[in-house]
Amino acid sequence: MIYDVVHRTTYRYAEPVDVSYHTLRVAPRALPWQKVLRASVIATPAPLRVVDRVDWYGNKVSHISLEEPHAELVVDARSVVDVEFPAPPAAAGTPPWEKVRDALDGGGLPAAWDVSEFTRESPMALWDDSVRDYAAESFPAGRPVFAAVLDLNARIKRDFVFDPRATAVATPVEQVMRLRRGVCQDFAHVMIACLRAMGLAARYVSGYVRTYPPPGQPRRVGADASHAWVAVWIPDAGWIDVDPTNDLVVKDEHVTIGWGRDYSDISPIRGVILGGGNHELAVSVDLAPRDPSAEAKENR
Repeated sequence: MIYDVVHRTTYRYAEPVDVSYHTLRVAPRALPWQKVLRASVIATPAPLRVVDRVDWYGNKVSHISLEEPHAELVVDARSVVDVEFPAPPAAAGTPPWEKVRDALDGGGLPAAWDVSEFTRESPMALWDDSVRDYAAESFPAGRPVFAAVLDLNARIKRDFVFDPRATAVATPVEQVMRLRRGVCQDFAHVMIACLRAMGLAARYVSGYVRTYPPPGQPRRVGADASHAWVAVWIPDAGWIDVDPTNDLVVKDEHVTIGWGRDYSDISPIRGVILGGGNHELAVSVDLAPRDPSAEAKENR
């Protein structure tokens, strides 16, 4: 599936900002299952300096500095992306979850360090007894690991209510567990904490998901969503993406920006400003399917 993606972030300041520095992670990753056909990130006003790099996890990062007074900052990330996730393994054919846990802890099946590092707690994916007990219901002895993951994915969808007013960016997992409410970021953190509590490797994935208008209603431009989901490591299959907010295995309706241990590693925009006072933030995302024949004509 080919998508035109437009992600616009607008900051409006009560007073002019004299100087600001921002770190951007808004460009889609080129991956075996995701071809980035075109991509650009444009900031207005134009930055004095732009430094591009790749972070520890392989995500594209841009550092920008604005050193003239400005009352508004707009960051437009535009891309054309062709997405086709690989088919997941047959759940019943995956190894028992204990065997995977033991491999990640240094025994049994080989596991690379860049997988094992995702078994540890991270600042926004901590666990306690409530997390471990909740996870354990999906992991009875001998259960195939992917069957257990799918069960946990479904339970989070069933047991937690989507409520944008219930949590904030920094709400800890233990509070989300008590509330049983939150947003995609919270549900991803809950699932990651659960999987790691069982000794498995899980990472936080940031990107976009296609949404659909109500029947009979036109599609609203800019109404698609920034999204978060989870990837779990399965021997012989690699990283498999699952979406606990929607209880599904990720296929061709998600666009990947990048991943890390949790949201703190992959937040789209963060920065430091001098001045500005209070500010308003507006974010819009448009994920529009593109006719493949139109893309072919453009590339002739």
